[in-house]
Amino acid sequence: MTTSPSLSRSSEDVDAVLAHEKSARLRNLIGTGLVALFVLACLWLTETLNGPRLAEGLPAIGVILGEMVPPDFTRWQRWLSPLLDTLAMSVAGTALAVALSLPLGFLAAQNTTPNTTTYHIARLILNILRSIPELIMGIIFVAAVGFGMLPGVLALGLHSVGMVGKFFAEAIEHAHPAPIEAAEATGASKLQVIQSSVFPQVFPQFGDVTMYRWEYNFRASTVMGMVGAGGIGTELVGSLRLLDYPQVGAILLVILGAVTLVDLLSTRLRRAFK
Repeated sequence: MTTSPSLSRSSEDVDAVLAHEKSARLRNLIGTGLVALFVLACLWLTETLNGPRLAEGLPAIGVILGEMVPPDFTRWQRWLSPLLDTLAMSVAGTALAVALSLPLGFLAAQNTTPNTTTYHIARLILNILRSIPELIMGIIFVAAVGFGMLPGVLALGLHSVGMVGKFFAEAIEHAHPAPIEAAEATGASKLQVIQSSVFPQVFPQFGDVTMYRWEYNFRASTVMGMVGAGGIGTELVGSLRLLDYPQVGAILLVILGAVTLVDLLSTRLRRAFK
């Protein structure tokens, strides 16, 4: 009894699929093992796995946390203005980031950039801004323009451009090509194509990225206060320097409440964008 050619081909196809799946599982297993080894190496190099040192330090952390209880809210009225400054700093920094990220995002996307040189220059700018921590930028701008919210806004805004612009560019590159090709077929200019075919597709993603970055910037604004950029962080670092841990605990709870409110508002705004 002979086997039909169709059955033979079907069996070969099944064997090929099984072999491919086995090879893929092996690659995934090897990749997971390499990542695990890399993580363990980093933990070892940073002494995170130093058990005796952790055992020695944990009780001290417990003592500090114990001294924060009960939190001292007697000066809560003095924290309202710095808290509003922190909120304003995060909003202004995010607005600055979006304003600068929009043109850079379109220049850094392969399907909307004018040429290859512009693409690489825009990507380089985003990489540079993303590679400098906002804390370092804050220190630089405090030295350049003095204390206050302005250096905080500049630091948060410029650092955010690196990440927001990157996400904008990737969203633009993933835009469906059909509407773009249809607009180009009608003889529309590059700007008209972006306005009518690209931007409507990516606007919801732009909104999501903006809201997520605003949440991040609000948390980062508290750190900006520690380097002289104003806000609630100034009150926090002042209490830490005085070793007034009950007040530190109260300020941290206030920051936690503010972050929670910002998160709830951000969630509602993201739903509105969709």
